[in-house]
Amino acid sequence: MFDLSKFSLKDKVAIVTGGSRGIGQAIAYGFAKAGAKVIITSRKAQDLEATAAEIRAFGGEVLVLPAHLGKMEEIQKMVNAVMDKYGRIDILVNNAGASPAMGSVLDSDERLWDTIMNLNLKGVYFVSQAVAKIMKKQGGGKIINTASIDGFKPEPGVSVYSISKAGVRMITKAFAGELAPYNIQVNTIAPGPINTKMMNSHWWNLTPEEAKKAKEELDKVLPMHRIGQPDDIAGAAIYLASAASNYTTGTEIIIDGGVLLSNMNIVEGH
Repeated sequence: MFDLSKFSLKDKVAIVTGGSRGIGQAIAYGFAKAGAKVIITSRKAQDLEATAAEIRAFGGEVLVLPAHLGKMEEIQKMVNAVMDKYGRIDILVNNAGASPAMGSVLDSDERLWDTIMNLNLKGVYFVSQAVAKIMKKQGGGKIINTASIDGFKPEPGVSVYSISKAGVRMITKAFAGELAPYNIQVNTIAPGPINTKMMNSHWWNLTPEEAKKAKEELDKVLPMHRIGQPDDIAGAAIYLASAASNYTTGTEIIIDGGVLLSNMNIVEGH
């Protein structure tokens, strides 16, 4: 008979990159409420501290580690700090991602390419590599990558972002295949339109009133008639981080309210 305690994350050590806002913040809250010791990391210490304060307010345990995960030296520094504090890493959520800049494939320059690829691909790959070496030694672990429905169907105007998220899907499969013998499960969550700062950036040139109207119009045309919320992602992350998913690896959970089924082009958000 299935035991619901398999969903518990009690005393698990979990890193959530990009954990200061949006989807990463919701996952960090969910993990902490499920009993995990949560490490949140992003580049802005002030935002991390605000999220940490919320977690501590409901009795959760959290460690703040500012880092730029597009840089190799900062990846290792972050991982070393977690090991110094806890001595193990049970869960890694690669959620940090560079915001997409609008522009056609004819307009994207090398700087945009490097910025997005360094964080969305290089960072995901090498953070996963560093943590997987630890997980192999300790007998297992969970790695969860945040991709996007844009990695399945590119959205016009955000080609580099879409390409990077397709790459995240392949990173998941590559790591899942090689790490399966070591009891390390690696999976992907692919969000659709989620109400975050990244998504709201699409309306940066509008007044607050115009942006509100644009979101209301989007709500009307989405299959479920609403933009998703970060909390809509947290449940899947808890499943993939917990013992309930011990036989799940190399898979992708699409959480988009049916957007891919409708053939719409809507970018997700961190």
